[in-house]
Amino acid sequence: MSAVVYAHSEVRRARYAVAAVFAVHGAVTGSFATRVPWIQDHAGVSAGQLGLALAFPALGASVAMPLAGSVSHRFGARTALRGLLALWTLALVLPSLAPNLLTLCLALFVYGATAGMSDVAMNALGVEVENRLNKSIMSGLHGMWSAGALTGSAAGTLAAHLGADARLHHVLAAGVLTVLGLVACTWVLDLQPAEDEDPPPRFALPPRSALLIGAVGFCAVFAEGASLDWSAVYLRDQLETSAGLAAACTTGFTLTMAVARLAGDKVVDRYGAVRTVRVSGVLATLGGLLVVVGGHPAVAMSGFALMGLGIAVVVPLCFAAAGRAGSNPSLAIAGVATITYTSGLVAPSAIGGLAQATSLVVSFGLVTVLACCLVLFAKVLRAGDRDRPKISQPSAAVPDRQP
Repeated sequence: MSAVVYAHSEVRRARYAVAAVFAVHGAVTGSFATRVPWIQDHAGVSAGQLGLALAFPALGASVAMPLAGSVSHRFGARTALRGLLALWTLALVLPSLAPNLLTLCLALFVYGATAGMSDVAMNALGVEVENRLNKSIMSGLHGMWSAGALTGSAAGTLAAHLGADARLHHVLAAGVLTVLGLVACTWVLDLQPAEDEDPPPRFALPPRSALLIGAVGFCAVFAEGASLDWSAVYLRDQLETSAGLAAACTTGFTLTMAVARLAGDKVVDRYGAVRTVRVSGVLATLGGLLVVVGGHPAVAMSGFALMGLGIAVVVPLCFAAAGRAGSNPSLAIAGVATITYTSGLVAPSAIGGLAQATSLVVSFGLVTVLACCLVLFAKVLRAGDRDRPKISQPSAAVPDRQP
């Protein structure tokens, strides 16, 4: 992208605009997740068929994410984000319209593809804003995504409680979120490709640096997916707690992640990405150990909360590091996003398969080992530390023009 110079006030406004985009993106996910039981009944699919269908969003995202860089290059960052985000918010309607397994799989493939492309576009713009402000904002942006997901989930829970048809619910939600997304995109940075810049390839393997960064993200997202989907089951089955207490454990995990992300930027600015991830890995590892060896509901709940606190900022820092690690930020971010999406896809089934072969304690022993890997391999995120030269983002070195 060309090194367009923006006033500091314009960049600050763009930061809030991108934060709103992240919240809208999260709200779509929350709105969908709460109505999955209704969608299952409407499509008439079994639990096993639903599990198959729910693999298609990750598949669609993995296929489509490498295209995001080409779209941004052709139309410019603002127009690309505006279009991709609108496609994502409108795609919310598709799953609830599906009458059978085949159409549900197709709908979820499109749903995932639009989610992945808009994810790459908004993260790339978030990294650009972070570079121009010269301070960490990616953790807070992902915190806004979590806040949006919680808001969408709350609205979806209310709609489900009232017995509302998910088709009507999602049409209304998609309309509102599309408008909010289009308005927010008005103030994001309008980056255009330089005249002599070659268009990126439509499909290309991510650079090696992105693979290493993605491996760190894989560990964090694996722990996140395992905890979100299995923490309640762990408390109920392994520790024999009530269903209410088990559900509270998952809620606590989600809240600690959201709070840590919203507060994480100040920590990153003070200590740098590498040290922050190392300490985060220590916290997540301690949390995993409490879950595995605690043997008491209160200890296990504390462990899951610590795990949420520990892994919260890792993925935002992976995206930030990927955006500075090579000559093509969008391609690197797409590579990291693909790896993390894959991790989120395989984690729940891997935990379940290992638990069936051994026990849930062993499954979370694996999660603890992966959390420990964050400590060992945090150094690959050194591109995310703010004192390093940003060779991939020349615009970050251009002084802002005054208003």
